[in-house]
Order: sequence, then structure tokens, then C-alpha cells
Amino acid sequence: MIITKQYRCIHSVSCRCTKGHLTEEVIFLVFDQLNWNPKLVATLSCVCKWFDDLAKRVLWKEFCKTRAPKMMLDLQSNGSHNIDGNWRALGKLLIYCSGCDEGGLFNNILIPGHFVYKTRFSKTSGKSFLLPQCKTDVLYVSDPCEHLGQGDDGDVGFFRGIFKSFATSKVRKLLINRSAPLHPTGMKHQRSDVLVITKCIFNQVL
Repeated sequence: MIITKQYRCIHSVSCRCTKGHLTEEVIFLVFDQLNWNPKLVATLSCVCKWFDDLAKRVLWKEFCKTRAPKMMLDLQSNGSHNIDGNWRALGKLLIYCSGCDEGGLFNNILIPGHFVYKTRFSKTSGKSFLLPQCKTDVLYVSDPCEHLGQGDDGDVGFFRGIFKSFATSKVRKLLINRSAPLHPTGMKHQRSDVLVITKCIFNQVL
């Protein structure tokens, strides 16, 4: 079933989106029973603007808290609200590998984006990506999403990751001091407090 996304509610003033028994509490309970199914959350977001706002603010947040509870607890520790408003992007990070475009980081390789059914994010693995002078930063990195059989270029793997408190991180300071350019498609979401890395690539030639 394909639902065309509506960017504003097309219903009347008496629309059940905002009135009647279809309240946020009811929708919350329904999706709790559905274990915050991401495909259903995405489908609901396409119905109208009110549902889309609810999904961004509540449903994607609960999805993230269910799929990666320890990481979410750490990212929001010490009263931090740096993820608020970006739950949908973080939810996508947990379940989607963006692949790579032909002519991009690997000139002759095209790997379509696809869903990942099981992903583990690790703070310990993240430390191996940090320079020695940045070891006090907190970076969560996923297990590699491997794409085998890429011809002469060998096997290609993609990591996905997220910094905690990126605005105050040593990595951010280092990037600014060195005027480091960011890859246009490698950095999908950047905010003042959170930097979500959706593409960090290694190339292994067998």
C-alpha cells in the first residue's frame, strides 16, 4: 500500500486527526502494542501533517528508546535534550544503510540504500575511530554493514554512528581548526549539539 505524503492536513475542522477519540494517548498505546514498528510509523506520517508531527515528536522517540535503550539513555544523560527534534533521523540511522552512489566515494561502485534488520551500536568500537587527542569524546558506531563481491575494489563496508554532545567535542574543535571539508553526501544531519554520521566507509581488498 502506497500513501501519498500530505504536507498539511486536508481534512475538515472536525477532522479526527485533532478531535474525538483519536488522541495522542490512543495512538501511543496502539504503537506500543505494535512494538513501534518503523514501517507503520512511516506510513502514519504520510497521512497528514498532524500525524507527521506526532511521529517526529513521540513515535520515533519511543522507537529509538526501544531499539537502543542504553545508547539513548547515555545520549540524554545529564538532562541533555540534544536529540529532541531529530528522532526520525536517528531512527533511520538505526535501521537504514544509505549505500553509495556511483561516482561518489567509490567511483565505479553503486550500492543502493537498504534496510538493516539487526544493528548493534558500540561506544567501545567508536573509540577506535577517534584520534588519540579526541579519546575523551563519546562516539557510538554500528557494526559494519558489509557488501560483498564488489569486483576489483574488494568488499565494501559502511559504518553508521552518532556523537554525544558534538558541539563540545574535541573532534568538532579539531575539524574547525583544520578547516576540514565534509563530504556532501556523507554528512546527512548536523545540529549544534548532535552530529549524526551516516556514512563512514572502509574498503577491504582481499
